[in-house]
Formats: sequence, structure tokens, C-alpha cells
Amino acid sequence: MKIELKLLLIVLTCYALPSQAWWFFSVNSASTSVDVNPGNEQAHNEWLKKRFSKQHQQLIPIVAVADMFIICNQDRKFDKVDYKLSYLITEMDKNTLAEKLASCLGEDSMKSDVALNFGLFGCFQAQLAHLPKAERDQKMILVKQAVSSLSHSERKKSFTQCVTEQSIHYLK
Repeated sequence: MKIELKLLLIVLTCYALPSQAWWFFSVNSASTSVDVNPGNEQAHNEWLKKRFSKQHQQLIPIVAVADMFIICNQDRKFDKVDYKLSYLITEMDKNTLAEKLASCLGEDSMKSDVALNFGLFGCFQAQLAHLPKAERDQKMILVKQAVSSLSHSERKKSFTQCVTEQSIHYLK
């Protein structure tokens, strides 16, 4: 498969089907069969959204800030602690998390392209966490290339969708 086609698939999975983006990365291009039933997962996710709507809405901004912070921290070496995303989302005080992100971003605002890119990379990193490090690093290179070709509004929409779906994981 050519790089351009892989990039297109990454963009499509990120933009159109962020909850299924893990599927693209877990499928070997040489394989011909996949044991996935996205319909059941999608129905379950919709049930979770309805059942836990208030909690889900409260969780979305925390997940977004955590995604941004984890990559900002890795990139800028702001805090010497190597946080786990699940810890940031479920255990760290949300005000402390927001303060850490603001400090890490420095002069960049939370609505900047830099912060948005950190968030997208954080979301993809979470989706690729199950892969071996070498494979995950290779996939993240493709993600970075794909993200660089998207407009600000496309990246913002993709990040919103990704965080919305990602936050469902923490309701389960």
C-alpha cells in the first residue's frame, strides 16, 4: 500500500470514524479477514452516551485537556513525571491538570494550532497504545504527516470527535 493511500485512510478514520481508528492500525495490510463487529460497539457506545450523558459531557473537556497535556509534557519536557493518560483523566484534580497544561503551553493558547496538534497526537497515542513501541512509533509518524495536511477546522472537528469517543472508554 502506498504512503499516500495510508495517509488518506488515516485521515478518513480520524475524521469520519474516530472510534474505529484503532481498527485501521491493527489490521495488517497483508491480512484478508478481520474479526470486528463495529455495529455492536457503536450501539453500545450510543447506549453509554445516553445512559451517562451528564457524566460524558463533564468528562469530554477533561479528556481533551489530558490529551493535550500528555503530548505537550512529552514534547516540551515540562514536568519530569511520565504520566499515564488514565491517571490524568481519572485521578488528577481537573484544576491541577488545567494549570499544568497552561504552564506547559506557555505562550501558546489552548485554542492554538500547537495545542490542537498536541491533542490530536494524544488521542492517537491512546488509540495506538496497545501496539508494540516500534509499530506505534511508525504509525505516529504517519499520523503526524496526515495531521499536517488538514486545515485547522478539520483538525478541530477530528479532535472533538476523537475526544467524544475516547471519553466513552472512561465510562465503561
